[in-house]
Amino acid sequence: MKAPQDIILKPVITEQTTDILPLGKYTFKVAKDANKIEIADAVEKLFNVEVLKVNTVSVRARAKRVGRYMGKTAAWKKAVVTVNPEPSDVNGKKRNGTIEFFDGMF
Repeated sequence: MKAPQDIILKPVITEQTTDILPLGKYTFKVAKDANKIEIADAVEKLFNVEVLKVNTVSVRARAKRVGRYMGKTAAWKKAVVTVNPEPSDVNGKKRNGTIEFFDGMF
């Protein structure tokens, strides 16, 4: 089993992802071989929140050109995680309603 830090690689911060923050949806770059269950468990362990839903997208590689040389960007996987906005108690553990890292962005 992978560590949560190996599954959740970094947050994706764009205009579109900051627009959906008030809805309790957070976007992350994740490992390409991670499934939705592993992503949900990793987010719950790292950020102490209750995950309601996980949507994943495999982002394809794109062709890039620098001068006369052609290359490709790396393909990666994106996960949009919906979090329960209400602070809750699950099995005696107090859960947050938001992810603190993103709180100052909206």
